[in-house]
Amino acid sequence: MTTITRFAPSPTGRLHVGNIRTALHNWMLAQKTGGKFMLRIDDTDPERSKEEYTVAIRADLAWLGMHPDGEERQSLRLDHYDAAFEKLRASGRVYRCYETAQELDLKRKVQLGRGKPPIYDRAGLELTDADHAAKAAEGIAPHWRFKLDHSTPITWDDGVRGPQKFDPATLSDPVIRRADGSWLYMLPSAVDDIEMGITDVLRGEDHVSNTAVQVQMFDAMGATPPRFGHEALLVGKEGKLSKRLGSLGCDAFREKDIEPQAIIALLARLGTSLPVEPIADVAALVETFDLSTFGRAPAKFDDADLERINTALVHQLNYGSVQDRLPDGMGEEAWHAIRPNLETVSGAHDYWAIVTGPIELPEFSDEDRAYLAEAAKTLSWGDNPWGALTSALKDSTGRKGKGLFLPLRQALTGQNHGPDMGELLPVLGEETARRRLERAAG
Repeated sequence: MTTITRFAPSPTGRLHVGNIRTALHNWMLAQKTGGKFMLRIDDTDPERSKEEYTVAIRADLAWLGMHPDGEERQSLRLDHYDAAFEKLRASGRVYRCYETAQELDLKRKVQLGRGKPPIYDRAGLELTDADHAAKAAEGIAPHWRFKLDHSTPITWDDGVRGPQKFDPATLSDPVIRRADGSWLYMLPSAVDDIEMGITDVLRGEDHVSNTAVQVQMFDAMGATPPRFGHEALLVGKEGKLSKRLGSLGCDAFREKDIEPQAIIALLARLGTSLPVEPIADVAALVETFDLSTFGRAPAKFDDADLERINTALVHQLNYGSVQDRLPDGMGEEAWHAIRPNLETVSGAHDYWAIVTGPIELPEFSDEDRAYLAEAAKTLSWGDNPWGALTSALKDSTGRKGKGLFLPLRQALTGQNHGPDMGELLPVLGEETARRRLERAAG
């Protein structure tokens, strides 16, 4: 059986780091098994769903290298949910209720005060035809709940958490349809999973109780549930759920010039027993993807880890992959010279400004100016101009170490440190190098 996974975001905002991780793991599972990765846009809420977010979700997935094998939109499938709902209604698995949010909140408070779990008391099941007629006469429309079967425990073998068992009597019958006819998450998601042939669902552990309910929905619709895996939630470096993580998405990463490969490398293994490493080869990450390595402890997201991985990956990037992001005129030789000193690709602009000039020089001592004047005269061009220059100056002046190298670097770049001068000097060129040495010498 072909593995088919899905990522099902609601287009009510931009993707953030938590749901990027969810998308990635579903994509990796499909990739590893030669299966399919589907995108489902959960846009049944017309007031909050925006087309601009749908477009952004597609663009962000593409930027990260996750290309869905197909897409469905819930707003185009409403008739499918109506059909499933009518079948459940005919079989007595849904029922009408009328409590307001305030009334339900009061009921929960009373139950908690009595030391009971705050679950729905099924008062809607006690209503008679006359009660429903009276509500209709008052112009009050019902909302609908799915009736859980209390006779059998709900069980499944979770891909991350292992065997799971729920007593359905400890769960509220979930509201699946609002009084205005609009849908909540539970039933449309189950209908879609059935009709899209979804075989595996990886999602956050905050969905565990939803899964328990949906397992019965699948059964009520005569379908086998997908395999479920519930990952530990992503938390900030302080170890708590962070509101900041909810706003940290691809836009924020792009603004900081974070490579998509760095995000993938970090999130692929965050929360697993495998080491988080700067692995640019996505195929290598996919090869080692294994749900058995996922831990139960919250996965900590730290910007410092992402920046460390990003820096390491920038040092691996070849010229062709970054050429269109580099300053005009910057060639492969310059990229290789500058790359080891970069934390982000955009940092190349600062170093290229050193090459193209002008540069600001420090104050040199009289002794150093004389040394630089000699350097300007000694400079010769060949396969290794830096090596030839420093070797000749060492012999002629007796200088070594910092005294030999630092004044030359300062005169040529205006900096105290930076790229390897053996690689950078050929990029500067003989004319520019000599002119800068002469200027520094005064």
